[in-house]
Amino acid sequence: MSWKSFWRSVGTASVFTPLARRTVTVDRWLSRLTRGRVVALGMAPALLLTTTGRRSGLPRQNPLQYVAEGDTYVVVGSNWGGATAPAWVHNLGDHPQATVTIGGRDVAVEAREATGDDREQLWQAFVAQWPGYRRYRDQAQHRTIRIFRLIPVAGA
Repeated sequence: MSWKSFWRSVGTASVFTPLARRTVTVDRWLSRLTRGRVVALGMAPALLLTTTGRRSGLPRQNPLQYVAEGDTYVVVGSNWGGATAPAWVHNLGDHPQATVTIGGRDVAVEAREATGDDREQLWQAFVAQWPGYRRYRDQAQHRTIRIFRLIPVAGA
């Protein structure tokens, strides 16, 4: 069994989410230290998203899994299936300009929320990559988990 296959199977277990939530601080620190070279401990494709805080106006960084769609990065605001969306979702709503750091390279992006059939197709791509997202949606039945395309800004 490969490392990724192992993590994909572990990621579907109900005990994974509470344990993984506790490692987010380590993941965030490691992501910043390596400038996006090491994110999500290699479990899935991941990037470091820097948004502008909607209240503070300060930069906020979050390591996130993503699905590649050409040169566009797609991210999902699952918040581990929690009752509320993660803060970065609200930040993108107020300030859609952001930066993605991946492999030590910064890319200026603009966020656009996916809707309708497009959103559902992207959701299926996330579930195919990380089956644990199925459980996150089941846990978050009371809210719609938002999905964003992070589109590189030409000339930035």
